Amino acid sequence: MRFKFSTAWVAAVFPALVSAAWQGVLSEPGRQVEIDRESIVVDAAGGATAVGRVVLDRPIVDPKTSASYRIIEVQDYFDCAGRTLATQKRTYYKEEGEVLRQEEVKSPFAMPVRSGTPDEKLFREACRPKGESGASVSATRTVEKINEMTADVRKANDELVAKAVEKDLQKIVAASATKKVATGPVVDDRPATKPPATHRAAPRIASRPSSAYAAVQQHAAIHWGYEGAGAPENWGRLSPEYALCGAGKRQSPIDIRDGIRVDLEPIQFDYRPARFRVIDNGHTVQVTLPGGSISLLGKSYQLIQFHFHRPSEEMVEGKAFDMVVHMVHRADDGKLAVVAVLLENGAENPFVQTVWNNLPLEKSSEVAPPALTLDPTQLLPESRNYYTYMGSLTTPPCSEDVLWLVLKQPQQISPEQQAIFARLYRNNARPVQPGSGRLIKESR
Repeated sequence: MRFKFSTAWVAAVFPALVSAAWQGVLSEPGRQVEIDRESIVVDAAGGATAVGRVVLDRPIVDPKTSASYRIIEVQDYFDCAGRTLATQKRTYYKEEGEVLRQEEVKSPFAMPVRSGTPDEKLFREACRPKGESGASVSATRTVEKINEMTADVRKANDELVAKAVEKDLQKIVAASATKKVATGPVVDDRPATKPPATHRAAPRIASRPSSAYAAVQQHAAIHWGYEGAGAPENWGRLSPEYALCGAGKRQSPIDIRDGIRVDLEPIQFDYRPARFRVIDNGHTVQVTLPGGSISLLGKSYQLIQFHFHRPSEEMVEGKAFDMVVHMVHRADDGKLAVVAVLLENGAENPFVQTVWNNLPLEKSSEVAPPALTLDPTQLLPESRNYYTYMGSLTTPPCSEDVLWLVLKQPQQISPEQQAIFARLYRNNARPVQPGSGRLIKESR
């Protein structure tokens, strides 16, 4: 019923768009996702070009033009065998049906299709040949069912592996714990007064000096990741310390939508150039630099580190960005505040390039350039308007009570810079978590 209603609405408001053979693939509160079946073109290499769109229940403001749009039309190229997509063009339509703006992607960059996302829905339709017979469709569905059953078997096997891992972890805890293991997030906040030599491996220092907890943390780091038995859906079963990853009610990231627009207090950034250290910690590229801080609502948070995710973990009104930088801050009482800077495809980012120029050659190794500094202010967009909500760390142990500050205006990053990170981490983004009725506030 929702698709029928939306199609009628589109026909009335956007008569120029109804000639396409739009087919609904996803309907949820606030939007629906459709694909133009007639636009699908399959090539000899096993790829498919298709046009999809997101129809919003209400218009949203375009930060680039300050006008409102209600439909986003996207032309993607899908690698059906490689399970990737590359966006070629985006078109934004005003409330009245006219084109607000178009974006031609000069250097389309292939991104993995994430399970459970609208992109996966579009991928399934685009890679299903146009004009299939009833028998062919039935056969395709049968194959999909078999694949689902195979996935269930694989999941069950992964659970067995996870249980084995948990037993190992319990043995470690039993052998080393002499007191109750301290809980709370582990944040690498080592002082940088004496940076280690270039490429020298350095131990992680936890914020709580518990040998048992450190042992568990070190062991579990081998197992948690973004694919297979250590994938995000299994994090909560990998260790008792990670229980919140599966059972928490305020987990991050989320799809940021339906925010209450209010006059939020501006974030006071006190960033300054400082020497830095870059480490590939096995999950992301992390940069540590001292001295910076933010202030909000009378409370100060010190900048501990920042790191990268590809694609962006958080979504805004159903839209994911190419990458995101998470800037982790901690107050004197141990509370965390994370500033998220969204990165979208575009021009080269000089700040990011400085980090890439100093990437370590091996995982768990550090590079500490003796004569270079980084100014985190250069990473911030011109507009400091933001979304805010209470959530969690997006990596184990998924500790909650984290203040999230997501800057609304994205910064740009070039396709070449994205490709460099993809060489290290093809996908290191946790899927969005249930909003659970949390209050989201948005700067006016």
